[in-house]
Formats: sequence, C-alpha cells, structure tokens
Amino acid sequence: MKFESQPSYSLGQRTPASREVAAGENGGNVTLVSQSALGAINRGRVLQALYDNGPKSRADLARLAGVNRTTITGIVQPMIEDQLLVEGDASPSDVKGGKPARPLYFNPDAPMLGAVLLLPGTIQTCLVALTGEIKAVAKAEFDTHGDTEAFIAVMTETLTATLSQAQQAPFGIGVASAGMIDSDNGTILTVNLAPVLTGLPLVAILQERFSLPVVIDHHPRALLVGDRWFGPGRGQQNFAAVYTGEVLGGAFFIDGKVYRGLAGSGGELGHSVVQIDGALCNCGKHGCWETVAALPWLRKQAARLSFPHPKSVTCARLVKEADEGSKAAEELLDRYTRNVAFGIVNLQQTLSLNSYVLHGDVAGGGLKAAELIRQHVEQLVVKRPGQEISITVNGIGEGHTALRGAAGLVLSSHLKLVI
Repeated sequence: MKFESQPSYSLGQRTPASREVAAGENGGNVTLVSQSALGAINRGRVLQALYDNGPKSRADLARLAGVNRTTITGIVQPMIEDQLLVEGDASPSDVKGGKPARPLYFNPDAPMLGAVLLLPGTIQTCLVALTGEIKAVAKAEFDTHGDTEAFIAVMTETLTATLSQAQQAPFGIGVASAGMIDSDNGTILTVNLAPVLTGLPLVAILQERFSLPVVIDHHPRALLVGDRWFGPGRGQQNFAAVYTGEVLGGAFFIDGKVYRGLAGSGGELGHSVVQIDGALCNCGKHGCWETVAALPWLRKQAARLSFPHPKSVTCARLVKEADEGSKAAEELLDRYTRNVAFGIVNLQQTLSLNSYVLHGDVAGGGLKAAELIRQHVEQLVVKRPGQEISITVNGIGEGHTALRGAAGLVLSSHLKLVI
C-alpha cells in the first residue's frame, strides 16, 4: 500500500508529560506518572505526529514523538493489530545497507467514527474516517421549545441515517453540543437558546438506542480538538479557540492537554465579565463578554445605526461593505472586533496562551477581522519582551471542524488518550 505524502509540521516543544516520559526512558529512578498514563500520553503523541506529518516510519515516529525505538514498537503494534494503523510499501532506508522502512498511517478500512454537532434548532451528523475525511452527512431541524420525545425522535432518525451508511460498526459516537455540558455524566445541563435540551442525559439515551460508546463535550472544546488535530492548532502546545455567533464560547489547550475544569465546566468564556453593571445576559447576569461580542449585540447596533436589513448583519458583511467604502460599516467593524479583543486580552493576561483561533461569525470576517482583533489586543495587553500574539482563522469551516473534533473525542476515549 502506498501513501500520499502530507505537509510536515513540528510537534513543538515537549509538554511536561513528555518530559516525564523521557526521564523514565533515560533510566530515572523516580516515577512521576503511572505506566498506564504514560502509555496514553505516548499513543496520543504518536497519533498527533501522524496527523501533523503524514505517513512515517517507526524510526521517524519515535523521533517525532520523543520516545525510543523500543517503546515505539509497543505503541504502534497494538494499533496495527486493532486495524487502526496499516503499514505501507517498504521504501529504501536512508542508512546504507539498512532494513527498508515501512511507513505507517491510518487504515482506510478501519471502522469510522460517528459525530454529531448539536446547536440550537439544528442537528448535523456524519461519519469521520481516522484521516479526518467526512462522509454520510445528515441534517435536521428541531423545535427549541418543543417536546423532549420529539427531539429524541428527530435525533435518532438523523443519526440512524448516517450510521446506516457505515460499512462496519463505528468505534462510537461523539457529540459536540451547545450549552452547559456535564461531560463526566454525559448530560446537557442547560441551553438558554434551546430549553428542550436542558437536563437531557443525552449520552445514556444514545447508548441505549445505538449500543455504541458515546461521549459528549462542549461545542467550543470540540472545535479546539478539531483545531489541534486537523487545523491551525497542529503542533501547538498552548492555544485557545474562540467562537462567536448567537452566543460566545471558547476552550483552552494548555501544556498539551485540553482543559475541561470540573465536570467540563471550564471554558464558559461568554460569561466572563468585561463590563461591570453592563447589559443583561441570557444567563441572568450583567456585563458578560457575550453581551458585547456576539451577533445579538452586533445586530442591535446595526439597527440603531440604521443599517439596511440589520438582522442580516454579520462580520463578513461588515468586512465586505467596509472594503466597498462604507464608513459606517468600517466603524462598526472596528467596535465589534475591539469588543472581541477585550475578552482575548483577559485570557492573555491570565493564561499567556499567545495563540488564538477564531470560529463562527467573527471568523467569517476572514483575515481582515483577525488582524483588527490582533491590533486591538496588542494595544490593550501588557506584553512581555519577545512575546508574539497570534490571532488566526480556521478556514476549514466551523461545522467540519466541530464534527472532526467530536470524532476526535471518540478516538481519544477508545484509545484512552490524554488530550
């Protein structure tokens, strides 16, 4: 089997966990983490090396993942036996007289991963190959204030349409959901814009109906995982995903791991306060970041400024009209991006992540919106010498990124990866 080559990316600096692995391999007497945890860390780093760099030999994977040649065999062989990875055709060795290397990559015939993106009023399902290819997409709408059983029926029908196209039983189902999520117990705690989902034990419901493992996480965290494995987060050890739309959310990747907080409660960025005694938020509090940096604020301002069709105003539209010479669009775009920058400044001052990937409405503004946000952040943040702050846009698209991230949650659970 021959593999197509892929662009090469660096895995970046070692995480604390990887330094612990290295210490153990060099004969250190102190065990800093358990062997099972080390195994999960190593598996995750080998898979990320494949995602970042494409098909690689065992020797290359050992070097990229920072493990020794003996360890790499123990990592990849079980995944070959489980048909997750497959060996390609042998290629000549770089070392004269050495054994020909056989590159490893994801098995195109491996079971796929079920993925669900659940947002207020819409359901999107698909199958995701280990390589990230998306197939069997199905979409449906539901009544956000309707009956729970009616929602479950729509969800089951939509997911069944997707899973029925799988050649073999998927590894499991990953759900990226809007709202406040208890990822430990598999429950949607509350969704202000879709009350029908509030309190829904979705993982238990889907496990009963499909007899497959199911994992659920907050929509922005799925975006983050999609960024890390397939997008601008490749090779990074620290970055944040920021999503704007009808609501505002985000997620953190810190020292090589997704930060979730207690029961998945971390990342409620939209409800961090940026304006004391500010406008009332959907959550019942005042001055949340969401009240000044999401579409409802933008459209209210557009109406106040007498924009034509203010309910259709988006960041992309503002960029287009500003480029066409509209002073009003240019000024509103500047205010909007400055409001988005306020929250990023707070993140930067608190966590010093330095890298931020934009999703949702503000990402629709493309490079111009990202550059305006970066400029505002640079003006507002207290910088350290040599510090560079990156604001980028995921050009893959929010839906595909979230679905790939949801699939990544399944793979992580299946392999007990540390992400």
